[in-house]
Amino acid sequence: MRLFITISILILLLGSAGGYVYWAQQRPDVGIILTDLSSEISVNQGQPADRGNLLGIQPLLFASDYQSRESLHLKLAAYLEKARDEGLLNAKTIAILPEHIGTWLVAAGEKPEFYKSDSLQEAVKWLAASHPLGVPQALLETPSNKDFSDALFRLKSEQMAADYQSLFSGLAKDFGITLVAGSIVLPEPRNEDGILRIGTGPLYNISVVYGADGKAIGQPQRKVYPSSRERSIIAAAPIEQLHTFATPAGQLAVLIGTDSWYPASYAALAKLNTELLAVPGFVKGKTQWNKPWKGYKHAAKPQTPTLADNSVSEGQAWQQLAIPNQLHASGARAGAMVFMRGQLWRMGIDGRSVVSDGQQHAIAGDKRGAHFVNLWL
Repeated sequence: MRLFITISILILLLGSAGGYVYWAQQRPDVGIILTDLSSEISVNQGQPADRGNLLGIQPLLFASDYQSRESLHLKLAAYLEKARDEGLLNAKTIAILPEHIGTWLVAAGEKPEFYKSDSLQEAVKWLAASHPLGVPQALLETPSNKDFSDALFRLKSEQMAADYQSLFSGLAKDFGITLVAGSIVLPEPRNEDGILRIGTGPLYNISVVYGADGKAIGQPQRKVYPSSRERSIIAAAPIEQLHTFATPAGQLAVLIGTDSWYPASYAALAKLNTELLAVPGFVKGKTQWNKPWKGYKHAAKPQTPTLADNSVSEGQAWQQLAIPNQLHASGARAGAMVFMRGQLWRMGIDGRSVVSDGQQHAIAGDKRGAHFVNLWL
C-alpha cells in the first residue's frame, strides 16, 4: 500500500511538471493590434536640397507594440510611410530612432499574461515563469555582479538580435534610407558581413546603423557612459571605440543617451572628422522632461561638471549638456537628438526630440502622438 501511494505521488508530480513545461512552451497566436498611430511633423527646418536630411522619429510606444516583431514593424513602417508622403525621405536621408527601441524586443513572443501585467515587475515574473528550462542556463552565464535582468536578456538574446536585424534592416531597405536603429542590449554584438551577430560575453547597449541596402554599416556603436541602472546589467565600452559611419550624407557619429553629456565624447568625435551627429536618447518617467533633473547620479560625473543637481529641468539638462549646446565641440555641422514617449506597463517614457544646425535648434512639440523632427542639410 505504501509503495502504491509513493508511486501515485510520483506520477502526480511528473504529470504536474509535464503540464507546467507544456504550458510554458505554448504561445497562443495573437492578432496584431496597432496602438495610437497619430503623428505630426513637429519640426521641418531648412530647405530641401541634394545634401539629404536628418529625420528624427519620436514614436509613441506601448507594451502591446512589442508582442511581436511584426507589430513593431507595422507601426514604424506607418511612421516612415507618412514621412515619405510628406517628402521627407530620399537616398541621403538619415532617419534616427530612440535609445532602447530595440531593447524592448525582449518582450516579443511572450504569453498574453505578460502584456496584461499591472507592472513591469509582474511582467518579468511571467517572463521567467514562461521559460523554466532556459532561465537556469542563463543564470549560469550571468556574472555574479549583475542582476536577474542580465539573465533574461541572455535568455532571449538570439531572438532579440534576429528580430532587430530583420526589423531595422528591412525598414532601411524598404524605404531606401540610412537608419540609425536606436539601441538594443545584447551580449558581445558585432557586424559580420552586414548582419548583426552576438557572442557570449558582457552585455552592451549598442546602436547599429543600416544602409539603404539593408546591411549594417561598420561595427555597432557601444555605449561608453552607461547610467547606474544600466551598469547593473551592461558593460561600459572604452571611449576609444567611438567611431563614425560612412553615409551618403556624410560621416555620421552616434552618441547613445548619456554619452552625449560628456565633453570627452565630443572631443573624441572632433578627432574623427565627424560631420553629422545622432543621439538616440531615453528618459524614464511620466512627464519627467519637465521635472527637476536628477543630476549625474545615474552616471559617472565628468571631470568638470557643468550642471548642479536639481538646478534645471530634465529637458533643460539634455539641451545644455547635449547637441543644442555641444554640437560645435564634435566638429559636426548638424545633429539630432531623438527620444520615445509612451507607457510600458506602469513605466512612463518621456522626452522631446531636437535638431540643430550648429546655429540654432528646434524642439518637438508636446502634443500626444508621434513627432517628426527634420533638418535639411
